[in-house]
Amino acid sequence: MRSRPTPLANGRPPSHRHAHRRARGRSRAGVMVGRVVALVASCAVVASSGVAWATLRDLSQGITTSNALAGTRDGAPSRDGSVNILLIGLDSRKDQNGDQLPAAILDQLHAGDGNEGGYNTNTLILMHIPNDGSRVTAFSIPRDDYVAVNNIPNNDHVKIKEAYGLKKASTEDALAKTGVTDPHTLETAGREAGRRETVQTVEDFLGVSIDHLAEVNLAGFYDLSTALDGVQVCLNSAVKDSYSGANFPAGLQTLNGAQALAFVRQRHGLTNGDLDRTHRQQAFLASVTHKLSSAGTFTNVGKLQSLFDVAKRDVVISADWDIPTFIKQATNLTGGNVQFATLPIERFDIVDGQSVNIVDDAKVQKEVRVAFGLEAAAAPATTTTAEAPGYSATVDVLNGGSRAGTATTVSEALSGAGFTQGTIGNSNSNSNSTSSSATSVSYGSGAQADADAVATLLGRSSASPDSSLPAGRVSVVLGKSYIPATDLAKRAAALKPTTAAATSSDAAPAAPAAGPQGLPVDGSGIPCVN
Repeated sequence: MRSRPTPLANGRPPSHRHAHRRARGRSRAGVMVGRVVALVASCAVVASSGVAWATLRDLSQGITTSNALAGTRDGAPSRDGSVNILLIGLDSRKDQNGDQLPAAILDQLHAGDGNEGGYNTNTLILMHIPNDGSRVTAFSIPRDDYVAVNNIPNNDHVKIKEAYGLKKASTEDALAKTGVTDPHTLETAGREAGRRETVQTVEDFLGVSIDHLAEVNLAGFYDLSTALDGVQVCLNSAVKDSYSGANFPAGLQTLNGAQALAFVRQRHGLTNGDLDRTHRQQAFLASVTHKLSSAGTFTNVGKLQSLFDVAKRDVVISADWDIPTFIKQATNLTGGNVQFATLPIERFDIVDGQSVNIVDDAKVQKEVRVAFGLEAAAAPATTTTAEAPGYSATVDVLNGGSRAGTATTVSEALSGAGFTQGTIGNSNSNSNSTSSSATSVSYGSGAQADADAVATLLGRSSASPDSSLPAGRVSVVLGKSYIPATDLAKRAAALKPTTAAATSSDAAPAAPAAGPQGLPVDGSGIPCVN
């Protein structure tokens, strides 16, 4: 059995790896499963534009299927006709048969020589699609969440990403002891066991049933991104990372297959590490669905065929998933009516030398069930209410080299969130060529809390004290690479203090607006992320 977590006094523990642990591999590569959602969403687009169902059904034949849902919560479907889909992204350099991906592909993926990775599920997203066409809710499950497992020998808790690989390894070991030696048989049985364990672990952790699953590896992501002729993304700041190969300027840009993979894999050099990478994955999904909803996108059979070809090579779906029938419920995916959120974590810790996320299972389950309409939201407060203190700081926003008008945009967003608007103009360094590329937030005495809130909104880890500033004053200097997020005003409004109402102890929590997991990502456009 694993040892109990040892609480840490402050901050995130250093990352450690277990080189000896079979099937865990190295955790440096995050995998994105946007291609699966893109495939599903594209079906809705094409169907709505007149492509015959018979043609759609013919094109979808030949996709690899899995029976992993059998035996998990009795495979019970959602009662009201809504659909819960678990999207699984494997940190694997192997194809559906367990064979090594070609070296030429690995080189393009910037993913090592093929010995890296393993069978960690570095991306897990549970997507809830209501039966009435209303907003789709998608929860990302942080890969280091420390959760209970029931069917993995010598383990009662693991990082949720490890459930697949550990169960796969133990299943293959058990079969080998009975005399099974055929590699294909072992691989197939092991992967089915890994999928089943992952589904069961997620269902137990979140307290909901899963109707369908879709699994894909690194090659699938690259192939789909290429089939889409590039995907547009937006970054708050320029980034460069040798581990993932990410090297991008700030702002809107269109990425090809290899670049898009680097975009969703990067975690080194990001303020919040894995959690920022999760937002990258969510933003990529939002961008894909946005592109699919654009006029003239994928309205011909040839283009649709290329997407299904990707699915046949790289994707595994649950055996009972009838894609042509499912498109009846997928139209809200392509309408931008999607919100991505990241499940909350309580704190960071170290278990067996590895950094983990400690979670509150009851809190997580209640949040998911409320969001999925399985449980009523919190009842109105029945006791006294107290007005939460508003922001008291005056915020000066200065242009340190960013585009003209950016300081005004940021100042107005902060003003809408409740900050007092201060000076808007240019910083003293803006007139020379050495203006900083980094955005800075500083504060005078008594304004640290307000300054940290501003820093969070602008993608900075924290604010810095400045004794030259008056008390209650915050100064923002926008770096020359800073481009405000398209939803900056909405993000600012989410931080605005509101009336705090007393609630009963069993009141359901609302989806978190901030915290370690960050803000939700709106799927209605091209969101800017770290």
